[in-house]
Amino acid sequence: MLFNSLQFVLFFIIVTTLYFLIKHKYRWILLLLSSCYFYMAFVPAYILILLFTALVDYFAGIAIEKSDGGRKKFFLVITLIANIGVLGFFKYYNFLNDNIAHLLGSVGLQERLPFLSFILPIGLSFHTFQAMSYTIEIYRGKQKAERKFGMYFLYEMFFPRLVAGPIERPQNLLHQFYEHHEFDPARVSSGLQLMAWGLFKKLVIADRLALIVNNVYEYPQNFQGISLIIATVFFAFQVYCDFSGYTDIAIGAAEVLGFKLMTNFNRPYLSKSIAEFWQRWHISLSTWFRDYVYLPLAYSTSRKLKEETFLGIRVDYVVYTYATMITFLICGLWHGASWNFVIWGGLHGFMLVIAVLITKPKTKLFHKLGINRHSRPYLVFQVLVTFSLVSLAWVFFRANTLHDAVYITKHMFTGISGNIKEVMQNHSAFKTIITLDSGRNFVFSIIILPVFFWIESLQRKLDIRELVKQQPLFKRYVIYYIFIMIFILFGVFDASRQFIYFQF
Repeated sequence: MLFNSLQFVLFFIIVTTLYFLIKHKYRWILLLLSSCYFYMAFVPAYILILLFTALVDYFAGIAIEKSDGGRKKFFLVITLIANIGVLGFFKYYNFLNDNIAHLLGSVGLQERLPFLSFILPIGLSFHTFQAMSYTIEIYRGKQKAERKFGMYFLYEMFFPRLVAGPIERPQNLLHQFYEHHEFDPARVSSGLQLMAWGLFKKLVIADRLALIVNNVYEYPQNFQGISLIIATVFFAFQVYCDFSGYTDIAIGAAEVLGFKLMTNFNRPYLSKSIAEFWQRWHISLSTWFRDYVYLPLAYSTSRKLKEETFLGIRVDYVVYTYATMITFLICGLWHGASWNFVIWGGLHGFMLVIAVLITKPKTKLFHKLGINRHSRPYLVFQVLVTFSLVSLAWVFFRANTLHDAVYITKHMFTGISGNIKEVMQNHSAFKTIITLDSGRNFVFSIIILPVFFWIESLQRKLDIRELVKQQPLFKRYVIYYIFIMIFILFGVFDASRQFIYFQF
């Protein structure tokens, strides 16, 4: 069941109405049954996979809490193997099979395991990471094991965040299922506004940009220069509006019901560095990798390297480089069973490492040149550079194959001067990326993106929903009318267009 479908609208209205009509003690049952129905709307049988891992994690959580020493660690390892094993089989079996077969073929061996044809259970990566955070937090003594299985299963299945996050920690979400939530018109209105804004970002911006991006990225060899650059920049906004749009709907839906989910995006394209970008982009995932992969790796590596230097390099640099690269390579692989995603993750890790290594030389250079690092022009320059680097990395994320990604990066800046000259003469350079209505999509995208970016910038200082709420009734309805008209005129109403991160 997709958030951008009529089926979900009806589902949400029914669930919300029943939720506030029935007694508090039965509400968790309603949410659990509704969440199971929501997930089974995709592939019903796959709920058995989630049920299996939930049972393992539930009993393992209790066992971990009751144990200590090696036995405690044993139960944690069991639950991690179960979760990673299920994810690995469904998501990475064919990928590993192909690569091992290719490796063996290079030495003359043609053996390979059979190819398995199955659909990846939707949202399995998100589900697995949330389940793992539960048992890890119990192991670390930061969370009590949940004794009621149905309540724990609801923690894993809660429908607003089930398919694509946010990846919640048990400390934030579990206790909320026990709390009584009154019907609050102001809160419900605020949640619905956030859901509407998320749906706007998905249907009006992301799916509209997709019409152009898909045209170029499906057949990149037909394009070069400015067409590839525009398609890549458009994809940067497409993936952001698509994913943050989903998150807004998820957080808004939870807010209507009285639940508070964590913030997952914080205007990432206003970041002044790659490090800041990852503090603002997919926050629930980046903090997950920080807490459960990067920090343990850095700690264990620093304990092994007790010297001040390693091969003539400061140990803290070695530890940071090693932990960062491993973390981001895994992050890339988490996104998809493809070398494209591994390279995408590796590029971000590499950029983070380079940024740290050049910090001191850059500071000295700026001091000599008298560059004010806090001036507005320099801050704008930093934002533009960061966005450009992130967009270049997105090429490997979006391209269908590694060959396509290499072609795009090689030909992005080919013939640009000729393109510009042609545009100045007869504007025909853009014809290759125009897909419908004589360039309507392209023109609309050029207009809406600066407006969207302005709204993003505005939200740094104020809450748009709060601002709208403070307006007189007449102004509010004018704003709603304009919003609805843009939504109707420019929305791409195709229920088959899934959210990008559903594939992960």
